[in-house]
Amino acid sequence: MDSAKLGQFLSDKWDDDIVPQLVDYIRIPNKSPMFDANWVANGYMDQAVALMENWAKAQKIPGLQVEVVRLEGRTPLIFLEIPASGTETGDDTVLLYGHLDKQPEMTGWDDDLGPWKPVLRGDKLYGRGGADDGYAIFGSLAAVLALQEQGLPHARCVILIEACEESGSYDLPAYVDHLAGRIGQPSLVVCLDSGCANYEQLWCTTSLRGLAGGNFTVKVLNEGVHSGDASGVVPSSFRLLRQLLSRIEDEKTGRILLDGLHVEIPAERLGQARRAAEVVDTAIFDKFPLVDGLKPMNDDLSELVLNRTWRPALSVTGIGGMPPLDSAGNVLRPETAVKLSLRLPPTADGKKSGELLKEALLRDPPNGAKVTLELEKASTGWNAPAMAPWLEKAIDDASRAFFGKPAMYMGEGGSIPFMGMLGEKFPGAQFMITGVLGPHSNAHGPNEFLHIPMGKRVTACVSKVLLDHHAASLRGETSGSKVHADSGTRHGDHGCC
Repeated sequence: MDSAKLGQFLSDKWDDDIVPQLVDYIRIPNKSPMFDANWVANGYMDQAVALMENWAKAQKIPGLQVEVVRLEGRTPLIFLEIPASGTETGDDTVLLYGHLDKQPEMTGWDDDLGPWKPVLRGDKLYGRGGADDGYAIFGSLAAVLALQEQGLPHARCVILIEACEESGSYDLPAYVDHLAGRIGQPSLVVCLDSGCANYEQLWCTTSLRGLAGGNFTVKVLNEGVHSGDASGVVPSSFRLLRQLLSRIEDEKTGRILLDGLHVEIPAERLGQARRAAEVVDTAIFDKFPLVDGLKPMNDDLSELVLNRTWRPALSVTGIGGMPPLDSAGNVLRPETAVKLSLRLPPTADGKKSGELLKEALLRDPPNGAKVTLELEKASTGWNAPAMAPWLEKAIDDASRAFFGKPAMYMGEGGSIPFMGMLGEKFPGAQFMITGVLGPHSNAHGPNEFLHIPMGKRVTACVSKVLLDHHAASLRGETSGSKVHADSGTRHGDHGCC
């Protein structure tokens, strides 16, 4: 591989082709189904699919097959298949993954920015979805194009782009089952939907937290009444809700009080957290738009890394039953409702965690209040299998080639439901989970942006790893690989345990 030539090819491809496509993609308000109940009638999801489908079909990749698969009653999925460059790797397969649905608008965007308003400012492309995760299909195909431009080999590649990841990927298992025969048995999974702690080196995700939560409601009245008449007689729904939340969270420290939601953190992950804290330093917290004077939840930086990757944490992400301030009269409200988002350690069982949450919040309601929890999510996280030596070297070589620095590893605090499902379906696969969501990129929030140079370099790193995967497959080092040699065909060992 001529790294300089490949890097230039991809830089030009991004500037001339990919960024303009992402500009058009950002304009489409294709919110995930959880945030747009009328997504079918609105047609925005189909617009985004068509944009990506048409672009993919225009790429000059021999044998490329592009298909939009539509199962009845489900969001669409883009399925792409690229044949191997030769017969040497047999039926060994690389699976590349991304998604095209978006989070809702969110408030707080700068006056000259907006969720559906693409703005190029220096090296950054602002707007919802460019980095999370619109670039994935473009980066995946460009990585293969860059290899073919130099006549370099790669194994068969399958690309899946789903349309309900931000809603929990509830449609994806049906598609994976439906396409199982066409997907095959991948020995390497590349996911371009994760984060990076800086823009100066390649970051790979070693774990993802699970998620439990939903709408929690405390009701005390059938209708609102005069607060002067009822307060002191009828308990406040807000006070009772606050009291119930204290069953699961220490309001002074934020520590989750349910022992069943904590897990033992593996020694390897503890070491990675320490190394990540040393490299990232105070960017662990000062990458966020903190108000003046706000202090993080711990002075120990490695503990902050572990807090966001291996410990449970509660967020209240929405509230109901409260009028806005400018129309809040002297009324004791009938109910208070909040949307709870409880992040779970990677190895905590999602279903059991959801049951623990319900039991803690619903038992013995104070004052006999009517208490309900509509559990929307109870998903298990993901902890990466041990990395095969060939992949660890390939990732580090790629980072050094295109960033000039070694690769780094760290867990992520968010969830990618697809990873846990793939880990179960393909226990012999290796994983390269990476992404461009770095400091201040603010995925899901206002002023979200894609760091374009990071996108270019991550794409180049994927090319390098695909090339090294091909070589490892020939050596029989990738799980499920079939190597045709003079002595016959032999099967490679599993690259993970």
